[in-house]
Amino acid sequence: MPARTPEQVGAMRVAGVVVAETLAMLTETIRAGESTADLDARANAFIRERGALPSFPDVPGYRHTLCVSVNEQIVHGIPGERRLVDGDLVSIDCGASVEGWHGDAAITVVVGGEDAARPEDRQLLADATDALWWGIDAFRVGGRLFDIGAAIQTRLWDGLPESGRTEEYGILDGYEGHGIGREMHESPGVPNVCVRGRGPKIRAGATVAIEPMVTLGTDQGHVMSDGWTVVTTDGSRGVHVEHTVAATPYGPWVLTALDGGRAELERRGFPCGAPF
Repeated sequence: MPARTPEQVGAMRVAGVVVAETLAMLTETIRAGESTADLDARANAFIRERGALPSFPDVPGYRHTLCVSVNEQIVHGIPGERRLVDGDLVSIDCGASVEGWHGDAAITVVVGGEDAARPEDRQLLADATDALWWGIDAFRVGGRLFDIGAAIQTRLWDGLPESGRTEEYGILDGYEGHGIGREMHESPGVPNVCVRGRGPKIRAGATVAIEPMVTLGTDQGHVMSDGWTVVTTDGSRGVHVEHTVAATPYGPWVLTALDGGRAELERRGFPCGAPF
């Protein structure tokens, strides 16, 4: 795994903060009646006002600032004319670069706030977010890359009695996190499930994007005719949550969390390496 210098990780942190601020702004301003294209335009202006550039247009064939996926659309949704309604589960994936270094993160929000959400959607989002933080904690110097997916899957499945859910969640098959740095998508891939072997050893300065995609039903998805949007094959709703993380000698530093991930990591009793 590539290892960044402290100065390079610091440069990625600048981009990560822009992503975090953009997603925070969208969380505060999303409203029923607006289109997914409206979100995209607002994010584009916000990122550029901060001296950064949207990362996603660097992906061949893609021209938007965000991916916006609604309900059964679990990832890679193209912003367009779809109008949001209260109760929609909206996954927003955002990337930005500053001086050639990238940050990438995703959140899922409920249009109309928590009171508008179905109980099962609230629980899905809470459990997927919790599993993300368990995966982040597994990104420790001296550990192995595939420990991340093992932590995510174990938390989602073995943690079910804590949430009161009795049926296993689906973890979208064939999609995973990735390395990140000078390019938004770099090697290695970061599985969200247990896989054979343990993967490469994690070194200080390694940087990855960890991004579980979790559904209320199947683990299977298919790409729509637009060539991008992935929907669940059974129509079940899903969520996508993601952070860019650096491994430090003191624990993971979440580059796309405004506090470096300290509050969420320490709430779970995990170490935080922000800043090293």
